[in-house]
Amino acid sequence: MTTLAGWRHSVDRYLGPTRALAALRRAPFTIGLLGLLWLTAIVTGSLPAGPPDNLFDVVAVSWDDLAGGRLWTVVTNGMWCFDLTGYLATTVLLLGIGVPAERRLGAGRSMLVLLASQVGGVLVAIPLVWLVSLTGEPWTSEIVADTTLGLSPGIVGLGLALSGQLGAMWRRRLRLFLLVGAAVMVLYSGTVQDVVRLFAGLVGLVIGLTVLGRPVRVAINASSRSETRVLTALLVAATALGPVATLFSKTANGPLGLLQYMFASPALDAGDVAEYCANGLQDTVNCRVVTAETLGTGIGSAITSIGPALLLLAVAEGLRRGRRFAWWLALVFNLMLGLGCVAFVTGYLYGETNFSDVIPNIAPIVLPFAVCGLLLGTRRVFTVTAPKRTYRRLAAGLLVAFVLTSAAYIGIGYLDRAHFKPMPDLTLLLTDLPSRYLPPGYALLTDIDFLPTGSLAILVWEYTGAVFWVVLLIGLLISFWRAKPVQDAEATVAARKLMEHNGGSSLAYMTTWPGNQYWFTPCRQAALAYRVSATVALTTGGPLGDPDLHRDVVAGFQRFCADNGWTPCLYSVTDRVRDAAVGLGWRAVQVAEDTVVALADLEFTGKKWQDVRTALNKAGKEGIAAEWLSYPDAPLAISDQVRAISEEWVADKGMPEMGFTLGGLDELDDRSVRCLIAVDADRTVHGVTSWLPVFEDGEAVGWTLDFMRRRGAGFRGVTEFMIASAALTLKEEGARFLSLSGAPLARLDRGEEVSSLQRILDITGKALEPVYGFRSLLSFKAKFQPEYRPLFMAYPDSSALPSIGNAIGRAYLPHLTARQGLRLVTKLLKN
Repeated sequence: MTTLAGWRHSVDRYLGPTRALAALRRAPFTIGLLGLLWLTAIVTGSLPAGPPDNLFDVVAVSWDDLAGGRLWTVVTNGMWCFDLTGYLATTVLLLGIGVPAERRLGAGRSMLVLLASQVGGVLVAIPLVWLVSLTGEPWTSEIVADTTLGLSPGIVGLGLALSGQLGAMWRRRLRLFLLVGAAVMVLYSGTVQDVVRLFAGLVGLVIGLTVLGRPVRVAINASSRSETRVLTALLVAATALGPVATLFSKTANGPLGLLQYMFASPALDAGDVAEYCANGLQDTVNCRVVTAETLGTGIGSAITSIGPALLLLAVAEGLRRGRRFAWWLALVFNLMLGLGCVAFVTGYLYGETNFSDVIPNIAPIVLPFAVCGLLLGTRRVFTVTAPKRTYRRLAAGLLVAFVLTSAAYIGIGYLDRAHFKPMPDLTLLLTDLPSRYLPPGYALLTDIDFLPTGSLAILVWEYTGAVFWVVLLIGLLISFWRAKPVQDAEATVAARKLMEHNGGSSLAYMTTWPGNQYWFTPCRQAALAYRVSATVALTTGGPLGDPDLHRDVVAGFQRFCADNGWTPCLYSVTDRVRDAAVGLGWRAVQVAEDTVVALADLEFTGKKWQDVRTALNKAGKEGIAAEWLSYPDAPLAISDQVRAISEEWVADKGMPEMGFTLGGLDELDDRSVRCLIAVDADRTVHGVTSWLPVFEDGEAVGWTLDFMRRRGAGFRGVTEFMIASAALTLKEEGARFLSLSGAPLARLDRGEEVSSLQRILDITGKALEPVYGFRSLLSFKAKFQPEYRPLFMAYPDSSALPSIGNAIGRAYLPHLTARQGLRLVTKLLKN
C-alpha cells in the first residue's frame, strides 16, 4: 500500500536533492565561480553593503578608470556586487543560466563566453556613454562618471550565447527575456551598470551567432499571428514592468524614468514629509498631499499604487491570447497615458512656458503614442472574443464592487468621522470618493481636504480602492481566459462520419460524447475533438479520418489554437500521432497504457488463463449468465439495478465518477453502445460492462471496454466472467480485437530512460492508487494476456504544463466539490 512517507521518498528520489546535486556536479565552473564570489565578499567585508570605500575605488570600473589606465577593473568589477541584494540576484541568475550553459557548452567555453561578455560589455558601453555625453545629452552626462560593479552583465551575455544552442521556442523566449529585460532597465533605471549589462548581452549574442556552432534541431511550426501577439504583448508588459522596477532603484535616471509617476506612486521619505509639514504648515494642502501618499499599513496602498501597472500587465496577458477586448483596453490606456504625460511634463514639472526643459522628456511622451501606433498596425491579429455573457458578468462584477466599496467608504467613514482630521461631513466624503480609487501619487492632481488618523477610518481610506483594483484585475484575467466556443451545427454529424470511416484508436468513440467540440482540416478529411479548459485546448484522443494527415492535423490544430489564444494538448494519442507531433517540435509523455486482446486465435487454454476459466465455470455453477442489451431500451428492473450498482460504487469511493476518457451512466445511455450484464436466475444483476465500437471503413471491427461495475455482494470473478463472455461472443461475430481501454497514470516499465515529467506522473499515479486504483486495474487486465500499447500526451510548450495539468484535472473531475477534494487529500494522507 502506498504511504505518504513512501510518496515523499519517491519525490525526493526522483526530483529532490540528489538530482539537484547531480546537476550541480556537472557544472564545476558555475559552482566554483559562485563560491569564489561569496568567499571574496566575506573575506573582504563586502557584506551586506558592498566593498569598503578603499576597496571599491580599486575594483569598480568607470570611465575615469579606463581613461586613467586602470584596465584591471574591467575584470575585477565582476567579482563584487553593490550590496547583499546584488549578491543574491547574481546567485539566482548564475545558477539559472550557468548550469544549463555548462551542460550545452562545457565548462571551458562557458567561462570564456562569460569573461568575453563581461569585458566586452564594459569596453563598449562605458566609452559609448562618454562619447554621447560630449554632445551634452542630459542622461548620459549625468551617469558618465558613475561606476559599475557586478557579474550580471557577463551572465546575461552567457545566456544570450546559450540561446543559440536551444530549440526555436526556448531560443526565442530566452532572447526576449534577456534582451527586453536589459533594455527596460536601461530605459527606466538608466544606470551605467544597466547600459553595460545590455551591451554585454549583445556581445554574448554575437558570440553565439558567429563563434558557437548551431546544433541540428527541428523547427517549430509556429503561427506568425501568434508571434506578433507575443511580441506586442511583451512590449506592452515592458512599459508596465519598467516603472515598477524603478521603484526598487535608488537612482531612476533612464530616458523613460519619468513614466514611473504615471504608473506607480513612489513613496516619499521622511525628509520630504518633514519639509512639507514643518512647524506651522501641518494643515496646508502640500502637507496633506505628501502625508496622504505615505498613509496606510502598506498592503492596500501598495496595491493601489501600482494598480495602473498591474492593469497593463493583465492587458498584456490578454494581448498574448489575441483578445480584441484587451487590444481596445491597451489602446485607450496608452492614449490616456500619452495625454497624461503631456499634461504632466508641460504642466506640473515645467510650468507653462519653459518648453526647452520639456525636450529631454520627449521620449516618455512619445512612447505611449508609439505603442498606440503598434497596436493599430497589428489590430488584425487580435480577433479572439469571449462569450457576451463574460463581458456582462465583468461589468456586473465591477459595478457591484464599486457600489459595495463606495458604500463602505461613505458609510463607515461617516460613522467613524471622528477619526478624520479635520472632521468631514457627508458632502466632503462624497467629493473625496473618486480619489480613493486612484493611486496615492495622483493625489497631486487634487486637493486633500481631510486625512484619517486611525481606527476604521484609515482602513476604508486605504482599502476602498485596493479592493476594487483586485476585483478589476481578477475579472479581466478571467475574461481573457474564456473564449467564445467555435460552433458548427453540422460538426457532430461530420465528426461522427469521420470516426466511423477511420477512428484511429480504440478511444475514438469517446469523441462523440457531450462536451467535445470539433476542429476540421480545410477539406474536412480529418478532425480533432477537443474541449477548452483554462485556456488549454485538450483533445479526446487523436485525429479522426485519414491517417496520412496526422502531421497536417497537428500543425493545423496548433495554428488554430494560436489564433484563439489557447495552448494545444493532444491527450491519449497513439505512438503514430505522437511521432507526428514530435516531428513538429512538440514533446510527449506517456499518460496511459492501452490493453488490446486479439480475438482471432483467442482460446482460454493453458495455465495463464486459469483465473478466467475459473470465473466462467463458477458463473455456470451459480446459474449466472451473460446477456447483451441496450441500456436505453433495458427493462426498468434491470436499469434500476445498474444505476444502483453504479451509485454503490461511487459511494464506496467517496469521490465523483471521473469523466473525460472514462464513461459513466450518461455515456451508457447510447444505443450504439453495447451493454453486457451478468444476471442470475432471479434476474439479479451482479455486474455490468459497456463496450464502445471501434470503426474502420464504416464497420465495427473492434470494441472498447468502458463502463465496468460489479455489485458489492455479487460473486467473485464477475468482472473476469463478463470480459471473457464478451470476448467469446464478439469473436463469433467477427470482431478482430477487444480493447480493455487505457489505464490512466499507469504504464509498463519498458526499461527506457524517462523524463522528469514522466517520473512526476508515475508518482502521481502511485499516490492516487488508494483512491482510484489505476495500477491495480492494469494488473487485473494482465489476466487476459493483452498486447500493451502506450498512449501519450503531446504538447508544444513545456512552460504550459501547469495549466495543462489543471485542464486535465478539470476534465476528469469537472464536478469535484470542496468536500470531496478534502476527502481525497485525507485519503492520500492516510495511505
